[in-house]
Amino acid sequence: MAERGFRNPYPDYDVLAKWQSPSWNEQTREVVAKRLREVPPRRFLTEAQYATLEAVCDRVMPQPERGLDKVPIAPWIDARLHENRGSGTRYVPLPPLQDCWRRGLDAIEAEAQHRYRRSYHLLDQVEQDLILQAMNKGETEGPAWGPHFPAQKFMRHELLQVIVEVYYAHPAAWSEIGFGGPASPRGYLRLAANRHDSWEAQERDDTLVRAAAFK
Repeated sequence: MAERGFRNPYPDYDVLAKWQSPSWNEQTREVVAKRLREVPPRRFLTEAQYATLEAVCDRVMPQPERGLDKVPIAPWIDARLHENRGSGTRYVPLPPLQDCWRRGLDAIEAEAQHRYRRSYHLLDQVEQDLILQAMNKGETEGPAWGPHFPAQKFMRHELLQVIVEVYYAHPAAWSEIGFGGPASPRGYLRLAANRHDSWEAQERDDTLVRAAAFK
């Protein structure tokens, strides 16, 4: 399955240009700097689980235009899990956060072995997408899934949601959607639809496409 295209409606916008502007104060700069420079090491997931997660992130949020400068997603998910920090919502019958992710990533690996006799991160993109599609539709085949651990619920309420959240928490992603980042201390004044403050990005094109190839 071919990747969908990506068009950036803010090609000349860089949120980091606000660094020394009235938009950000010292506390804001400190938080953004940490997110940019202090990418956490793997501390929670096993090496195999982490490899699966990285491969899934590459399919859910493909970043072919970034080359080696991809937004790091798996490290920040691992950091959340290490700290046992989630949304505070648990979707029954999924288990508590840390166990949920361990079991979910192991189940994705088991699904790959069941279907293709290879690890998920070693599959080609079409095979990886087919597994994600099956999870999203609740049509998995591997024995690791079932009423006790439904693939669709893990996919929609944990995997997809957290991957997208982590991606759009990164300044590089802010730039491509024209987001000005934290509103401290300046704030935003013109909050109605289709209105912009003078310091916000102005789009060239109203179409932004960054979509998972498996959909």
